[in-house]
Amino acid sequence: MKLRPVLLVILLLSGFYYLTTHLAPSGTFAPWVHHVFTRATAPDVSPSTVRGPMGTLELTEAAAAPAFDSEEQQNIAVYKKALPSVVNITSTAVAFDFFYGAVPQQGQGSGFVLNKDGLIITNYHVISLNPQRVEVKLSNKHTYKAKVLAVDKGHDLALLKIDNAPNLVPATLASSQGLVVGQRVYAIGNPFGLQGTMTRGIISAIRSIRGPEQNPIEDAIQTDASVNPGNSGGPLLNSRGEVIGITTMIASNGADQSSGVGFAIPIDTAKAVLSDFEKYGYVRRPSLDIVTLPIGPDIAQQLGLPADYGILIDHVLPGGAAARAGLRGGNQRAYMGNIPVMIGGDLIVGMDGQDIANAQDLSAAMNSHHAGDVVTLTIFRGQKRMDVKVTLSDAKDQQTQQGQQA
Repeated sequence: MKLRPVLLVILLLSGFYYLTTHLAPSGTFAPWVHHVFTRATAPDVSPSTVRGPMGTLELTEAAAAPAFDSEEQQNIAVYKKALPSVVNITSTAVAFDFFYGAVPQQGQGSGFVLNKDGLIITNYHVISLNPQRVEVKLSNKHTYKAKVLAVDKGHDLALLKIDNAPNLVPATLASSQGLVVGQRVYAIGNPFGLQGTMTRGIISAIRSIRGPEQNPIEDAIQTDASVNPGNSGGPLLNSRGEVIGITTMIASNGADQSSGVGFAIPIDTAKAVLSDFEKYGYVRRPSLDIVTLPIGPDIAQQLGLPADYGILIDHVLPGGAAARAGLRGGNQRAYMGNIPVMIGGDLIVGMDGQDIANAQDLSAAMNSHHAGDVVTLTIFRGQKRMDVKVTLSDAKDQQTQQGQQA
């Protein structure tokens, strides 16, 4: 009776020895093991066998299309909503070479549809070649000849119109107020002529920049969403697929491609420009005709100012809105770093009852007004707080040579 267990153990060991020394090296039972373990660990996949001149190849394929996660679903939803309103714009001009031969020149960019009547907005620099022909290609691949209705070089904006284009899908415009650094954004355009490209990133900063014509653009949206030549004029979107900005330029450091730093014109600025186009046929942006200095707590303490925020008037432009209202610029020369400035001028801290803490606040307040409007500025003159009524002038009538014009 005691011999039977011993024989059973010997039999099992002999079988294991045979399998590991004869069958395992040859791979005889490897497919069976692979099949068992694949079924056990990956129920959503299935093997597929391909036979050809090189032999038999077994592939592992998904048994069903995978479900999109919530982030992918949002990306897809933004793209599907916004794409029909995004257009490709090509402008063609004719230049002459050294031998007076005609040489066609082309500019290319993006834009988006504003309404069903065929109004389209883009960057001015997209059509700045003084083109003989401007064409707009819709997302459905149909191309239409466009007419340039109005331009605003200062804000790098242009308004185009196409006719007889059926079933246009206008973009949904949001507001650019209340944007937050870290907020997710999407850019759709035609980089390098590749139509219908979407990239994603975040708002990296809200800052003042200078446009292609060196005019200041307040509250520009800085983003790390990849934008390249051809994206210009396309929409910058929030996570609901609404336009919050118009892609305008990249910080390229000499390379004509994305460096991870792009800028967009805030859509509220574009709305104000469009309002001027509609009312006057040209841009009539309001201006205080002042050159200003931003003030923070450190500078306010050094200068002994009565408030640690606001906009200090460096100087007023002769004959401008501020000068006519009696506002005063600086009367003492000082230096901010290596830049000479004038201090001692009026300190603006409010407009129409709203606090003005910085240049962005002043820009937002100005965007709600037009040239000819009367506003009430709250200022400090020395230590005295006072209100001054100012009739805003037309920004195009005054030019500044230094600093920042409000």
